[in-house]
Amino acid sequence: MSNPTTQTGQATLGRIVWHELMTTDPAAAQAFYKKVVGWGTQAWENNPDYTMWMAGQKPIGGVMTLPEQAAKLGAPPHWLTYVEVTGTDQAVKQATASGATVLVPATTIPTVGTFAVLQDPQGAVFAVMTFETPWGEETDPEPMEFSWHELVTTDWKAGEAFYQELFGWAKKSEFDMGPMGTYNIFGRDRFMYGGMYNKPAEMPAPPHWLPYARVESADAAAERAKEAGGTVLHGPMEVPGGDRIAIIMDPQGAAFAVHSKADAQS
Repeated sequence: MSNPTTQTGQATLGRIVWHELMTTDPAAAQAFYKKVVGWGTQAWENNPDYTMWMAGQKPIGGVMTLPEQAAKLGAPPHWLTYVEVTGTDQAVKQATASGATVLVPATTIPTVGTFAVLQDPQGAVFAVMTFETPWGEETDPEPMEFSWHELVTTDWKAGEAFYQELFGWAKKSEFDMGPMGTYNIFGRDRFMYGGMYNKPAEMPAPPHWLPYARVESADAAAERAKEAGGTVLHGPMEVPGGDRIAIIMDPQGAAFAVHSKADAQS
């Protein structure tokens, strides 16, 4: 895990800063995502066993072998989203007081910072992180960076209250999805980070966070995913505003999504 840019200043509470794929076959996963999203990879200098996803020259996440302990507990390959906090210990204390469960206690990575992995009261897993050196100024997502984050849960209103208290996220808007209920859009300052909604009864997955990678064309990325052995779970489809998305499962079983802007469609 590495800071692509740094500056003097304070940590930014509530900024989504890193995405980690925990999988049963890191080498195969790297080949898949290079084809589908276009990421490069780079070994982390502090630990050659940890590989970073590169959007051009910028590290945006990592890939590692699914920890044995997690596998024994039944965790499938999955993406883990990290959110920046001003103090990991305090964030863990606050989260558990609000009903969260600690999966990985506060752990320090030398020269990087301190993280913890938590499960929210409805069961979705996420991580918090405090960096030794604060990251650079927040900017809008570029192609190959993560541009949206979806909380698929059993009670989005409870989720909204939990994350609002923990991270300071605010409701930006909401819209009616008809039989699927309300889609609640959240963010921080001028940035929109993603949405929250109640998962349909027929959806087999437990509550989870779903990260969206920005690509030039969601339709083309979905085709590349199928050709590379992945499964398209939903879409490609247009969403309000004209953007297009597709939800995909990689060959090892981790779910993620791709997102393309309306003005980038070919």
